[in-house]
Amino acid sequence: MTEPPMTYDRYLALDQILTAQHAISDRHDELLFIIIHQTKELWLKQAIAELTLTLDLIRGDRLVEAYKSLARVSRIQSVMTLSWDVLATMTPSDYTRFRHVLGTSSGFQSDQFRAVEVMLGIREGARHGPLTAAAAARPSVWDEANAALARAGFALPDTALARDWTQPYVPDPQVEAAWAQVYRETERWWGLYQLAEKLVDLDDALAAWRHKHVLTVSRIIGGKRGTGGTAGVPYLESTLRKRAFPELWSLRTLL
Repeated sequence: MTEPPMTYDRYLALDQILTAQHAISDRHDELLFIIIHQTKELWLKQAIAELTLTLDLIRGDRLVEAYKSLARVSRIQSVMTLSWDVLATMTPSDYTRFRHVLGTSSGFQSDQFRAVEVMLGIREGARHGPLTAAAAARPSVWDEANAALARAGFALPDTALARDWTQPYVPDPQVEAAWAQVYRETERWWGLYQLAEKLVDLDDALAAWRHKHVLTVSRIIGGKRGTGGTAGVPYLESTLRKRAFPELWSLRTLL
């Protein structure tokens, strides 16, 4: 039997994608709320694919090849940040009319978002979901970057190279000093230097996403508690200082 010609609709499975929005209320703005969050999950899926490749490339000391994937994740984060502006067109009155149908569901429960954080190196806080659990059992992008630094001849402590990956990373002055040396001798360590800057781009973009998230949630629900049981805006504000690559920020004071 001859296969029918490939079409745009079939290739993108649009019949599945465009029928995956199931509003519970009859309120117009619920569709926007669903599409914004479904779109974020699609972008997070791509970010996880890029970070998975990045981990393999850094592990193989193919740093230049890793730059493309890292840059792509930064741009994905920027697109996700811009999407908050679309959601912010929904007023508190609009949201209140359908918020009750969310029950205890919350973006805080996103396994993919938490997996991205864990893959980068942020391992503080609650973990949930199979993707997050799998990522927590393996070295993060920051762990692999430090391992590459050690393979290049820099002396790093065992606590940075052979630790319990499931536990939060603790910044170390030896790690900071090693990366500071990379920044002092950029021509000699150009590959590591560019890797470090791509990682700072990621942290920067993630911080911008968090900041815009706080503003959007504050604009829409004010001081109300989050649907997932968090404190809402105060909880989101507590995440603003999270950094996946802490020594890449602190070393700047040393230069």
